[in-house]
Amino acid sequence: MAQKSQRHDQGHDWQRERRHGRLRPVDLARAHGLSTQAVRNYEETGILPASDRTPHGYRVYTALHGDALAAFLALVPGHGHGTAAAIMRRVNEGSPDEAFRLIDESHAQLLGDRRALQGAERALRDLAPDTASGKADGGPGRDMPKVGTSGQLAPPAPLFIGPLAASLDIQPATLRKWERAGLVTPGRDPLTGYRVYDATAVRDARLTHQLRRGGYLLEQIAPLIAQVRTAGGVAPLAAALTAWHARLATRGRALLSGAAALNAYLDARG
Repeated sequence: MAQKSQRHDQGHDWQRERRHGRLRPVDLARAHGLSTQAVRNYEETGILPASDRTPHGYRVYTALHGDALAAFLALVPGHGHGTAAAIMRRVNEGSPDEAFRLIDESHAQLLGDRRALQGAERALRDLAPDTASGKADGGPGRDMPKVGTSGQLAPPAPLFIGPLAASLDIQPATLRKWERAGLVTPGRDPLTGYRVYDATAVRDARLTHQLRRGGYLLEQIAPLIAQVRTAGGVAPLAAALTAWHARLATRGRALLSGAAALNAYLDARG
């Protein structure tokens, strides 16, 4: 009888709460396709504002909690789970300026990614052979590739470090630094032991040079060089660059959607 009376009292609790526009954890969870445990976890970690409790100790949510949950879920695709959670905690703690700073950092990161993509595209365009001028690798004074006995273009002769550095207008020490960073991988002349740069190493050096001129750090250049090597050259990267554009566009839209949802939550908070 006592258990039946308790369930009866709990039922009256929720009838009163619903008349006042209150929501149970399961109501909030179902509205957003989540589990009730996820909703409780979000509250406990500060993503949602603290809930009220019924006389029997059950959580009671409101439309404001729904707005907070909608804002968080909209922020995640553009900012990532960790940053989205931090943004919501700052808002709920009454520190919107700190939340805005986190949002600015995500936008700055996206802008940096866009600039990196633009730099990569420029660098790859600059790597196109200038056959009209007779300079296959773009360096000064280089001859057109020779035609072998089979009628195929013979690969260009390897370069020593001095001529390659001169063609790029840099110091040999710079090429050695790029080698230590894993950006350029020369071979060794079997007779002298000097560094020799084949067509692949020359390509990597030129790409690194173009990106450095664009202000990119060596650690920022390394992933692109690795991608070029994996693709087997520059030409196969066209699809990768197109996919990169698509990812940036998707993230940009996600940041806009997150901002709109967060703004609605801020308006609801008053």
